[in-house]
Amino acid sequence: MKLNHFLCAALLSAPAWAQTPPEIPYESVPDYFKYPAEMNLGEMAAVAVNSKGHVFMLSRSGLSGPLFGTLATQLLEFDDKGKFVREIGKGLYGFGFGHGVRVDPADNIWVVDKGTNMVMRFNPEGHVTMVLGRKEENVEEHHYPTRYKTQNQVDGYFNQPTDIAWDSAGNSYISDGYVNARVAKMAKNGDWVKSWGTFGKEPGQFNTPHNIGIDRQGNVYVADRGNARIQVFDTDGKYLREIKIHVPAPPGVVATLGPTPPPLDGPSLQGAPGAPWTICITNGSTQYLYTSDAYPGRIYKLTLDGNVVGMLGSAGRELGKFNWLHGLACPTENLLYVADLNNWRVQKLILHPDKGH
Repeated sequence: MKLNHFLCAALLSAPAWAQTPPEIPYESVPDYFKYPAEMNLGEMAAVAVNSKGHVFMLSRSGLSGPLFGTLATQLLEFDDKGKFVREIGKGLYGFGFGHGVRVDPADNIWVVDKGTNMVMRFNPEGHVTMVLGRKEENVEEHHYPTRYKTQNQVDGYFNQPTDIAWDSAGNSYISDGYVNARVAKMAKNGDWVKSWGTFGKEPGQFNTPHNIGIDRQGNVYVADRGNARIQVFDTDGKYLREIKIHVPAPPGVVATLGPTPPPLDGPSLQGAPGAPWTICITNGSTQYLYTSDAYPGRIYKLTLDGNVVGMLGSAGRELGKFNWLHGLACPTENLLYVADLNNWRVQKLILHPDKGH
């Protein structure tokens, strides 16, 4: 029997082991990104930063096609001062409904497209140099999968993939994704190595692996959004541990979309406080993990063992608030770029932990 979602929300919002991390003071830089007057952004799926400080936005804009089933993906580059530089991959065959963008240590830009089931690598000049997966041929009849029920795990293919990360040897790890509920491992040259995971809630199972990251010790962190947890594995897929964020939602925060609090009696816990939508691991002398939830719309700073050491933000539409924070880039510990999906923007956040109380 399903629990009443209000009761479920109350239980999850105030557990006996609830954490009380400090609020991190921050500012959102107004009007940081400069682009032509005739240009507008769309749903902001992801954001990444290269070694030069250039910012890459994955925007669901540049629409073509019918109202439903529209192609909507633009990869946009801005320089280290926020000035628009160029669009990369305009009209690309593999662009359909972009979900993830990351930059690897060689400054290659990778796009993970949920709609075309493809992962594409661009060199710094903007040319495609590797393609993983394959888009369905346009002459074939498309069969829409049923999320939480349909899985079709085939080596070399993806089914609504979400994100990508790399280990020190250059192997790729792809969260795959909304349908296949697994992590795929590919060699540096693109060869298939292995995959692990199925749909479910047991250790090593996933309910929408939504983001992925790897620390310097080779631990793989997967944002298992629908199960409201981060799972940690080694690079062979051995389950190590899970991280759950138990921070109660503050009173008075209204969900930007849907009822408040979000219902938690369905097939997914993606609306639960602390349910991780994003993963970003800093690269300083001490590595930290940043993640975020949709409700109450916060960003959390964690040690790699899962201790929440700070948090910031809340749901909303004004500057400095978030309407489904869908992607994170953390070039330094106190500088974040956030893909604010339903506010159609990327925000540059400067953290001021020294001003905290």
